[in-house]
Amino acid sequence: MSGSQPTSNVTPIEDYAVIGDTQTAALVSREGSIDWLCLPRFDSHACFAALLGTPNNGRWLIRPVDPHARTTRRYLDDSFVLETTHETSTGVVRVLDVMPLGDGRADVLRRIEGVSGTVRMRHEWIVRFSYGRTKPFVSRHTEEREAGIDQIITAMAGPDMIVLRGARLPHAEHWTHVDEFDIAEGESLAFATTWFSSVETIPPPLRVLSRIAETIERSRRWAARSDYDGPYENAVTRSVLVLRLLTHGVTGGIVAAPTTSLPEDFGGERNWDYRYCWLRDAALTLEALLGCGYVEETESWRQWLLRAVAGDPEDIQIMYCVDGSRDLPERELDHLPGYADSRPVRIGNGAVQQWQTDVLGEVMIALEHARQQGLSDNKDSWMLQRVLMDNLAERWQAQDNGLWEVRGPQRHFTHSRVMVWAAFDRAIQGVEEHGLEGPVDRWRELREQVRTEVMEKGWNEEKQTFVQHYDTTEVDASLLTLSAVGFIAGDDPKMLGTIRAVERELMRDGLVLRYRTEVGVDGLNGDEHPFLACSFWLVTAYAKAGMLAEATALMDRLVGLANDVGLLSEEYDPINKRMVGNFPQAFSHLALVGAALALAEATGKARHAPH
Repeated sequence: MSGSQPTSNVTPIEDYAVIGDTQTAALVSREGSIDWLCLPRFDSHACFAALLGTPNNGRWLIRPVDPHARTTRRYLDDSFVLETTHETSTGVVRVLDVMPLGDGRADVLRRIEGVSGTVRMRHEWIVRFSYGRTKPFVSRHTEEREAGIDQIITAMAGPDMIVLRGARLPHAEHWTHVDEFDIAEGESLAFATTWFSSVETIPPPLRVLSRIAETIERSRRWAARSDYDGPYENAVTRSVLVLRLLTHGVTGGIVAAPTTSLPEDFGGERNWDYRYCWLRDAALTLEALLGCGYVEETESWRQWLLRAVAGDPEDIQIMYCVDGSRDLPERELDHLPGYADSRPVRIGNGAVQQWQTDVLGEVMIALEHARQQGLSDNKDSWMLQRVLMDNLAERWQAQDNGLWEVRGPQRHFTHSRVMVWAAFDRAIQGVEEHGLEGPVDRWRELREQVRTEVMEKGWNEEKQTFVQHYDTTEVDASLLTLSAVGFIAGDDPKMLGTIRAVERELMRDGLVLRYRTEVGVDGLNGDEHPFLACSFWLVTAYAKAGMLAEATALMDRLVGLANDVGLLSEEYDPINKRMVGNFPQAFSHLALVGAALALAEATGKARHAPH
């Protein structure tokens, strides 16, 4: 059990909402503070980094002065336009937060509207570049507009420059900009923060109301393309919107989360940077989107994949930067105390150097699914798959770091071996079902060889379960996916035995751990909390096994763990009822979609009342 708990003055992870423009994203607290924002890209340096430090590391706060204000919030329609309503003893005020879509800019718009009475508001604008380290040169200017001359504030450091616009700008005070003002019923104020390169001219202001309306409409149209109408439809819709938010609108790269170093163990060292594109996570994201009818997104990601892995297949990485570049060395930011004193704060990710055999299996499953949905391969895309399969045929027997990127010794992980089987299986389908060319006899031989090995070495007859790796009797939650990828039938006695072993050994207060950390397989100190994707995998495994009552009961609970705006983190602490880990987490949301799809298939229901 994890021993540390966050201090009381730390904003709980579940109290954040996310806004974004498909190029980057910001975390907005319930009280109205933007505590995390990297500009202009997900993997750029943060200019607001209070999430991992203090307000002096950068934030943008707009909230009532009244500390007892009652706050509710929601997303408008199927968008990430966040509406926060604060009710105080003197009145009600509404704040809209949005990052406009579709214009290639990097803007954050905040509009305050008086609903009733009069409310005293607090405004703080604290810009710190380089992850909260660098205080910029800040100055006040005027700019001419059709309606007259307006004041603006600029903040500059090196290549980065930010401009703040608004009808009432805060004043400088000890390296911050602050203001307090009243807003009465019927009044409104709008502010805009815009990033641009310091060598460029200041971008023109936006038309706030029209950009908000256009962003809502663009999101609504995208959500309407979904053809999913099964169980938990509301949760599925929000989850696919999260996955879209985390997909870079220009490059097609899909990041695992917009944050770094939100801890898996409060006060511990399990703090990782997730602002990159894992091939596995991206492929699983495509599986979820394809299951809801989104085929065009697969083509965009496939082109990203072709660019990212171009060259020698021996050089393939498990993750890349948003633009497909390869250089993301891990380093520590000593100037930041970390969320809930969880150190170190890391940027970059050392797992980039790992060998993870399962990755290609996930990629091949997604690309075969795309073919089944009508997205045919072109010459380059199939050639790439053949080259990667040729490389896998030579390397598949090597030990690896596994799905969970363990920093302990490499092993023959059972899940990795099953995903090797899946890679050959989907390559064979490409030949047999879609008329593509390839050494299908060789692939069939290797597929059978891998299957035989897994059944002999990955199965423990005494415990009646598949095991984490060939040298242990421990189980691993990744084994729950064996039926989902087609390696074994969902109601096969071996699969049922594995489900029971996971229930017996990995369940903590009704949720599923990835594995037992106390055996030391991952080479790290400390513990962690149940991993939400693993619990959704158990729902899927139940559904595949025909255990529909168990599947529905667990799914109901998991969907209920989302915060008030439908977002999920990486892990969940069921004892203290708190979210844990990077947020919002693509893995959790894509697994939710997968579980809902499995339940829809198992129940045969075309329509189910939303939960």
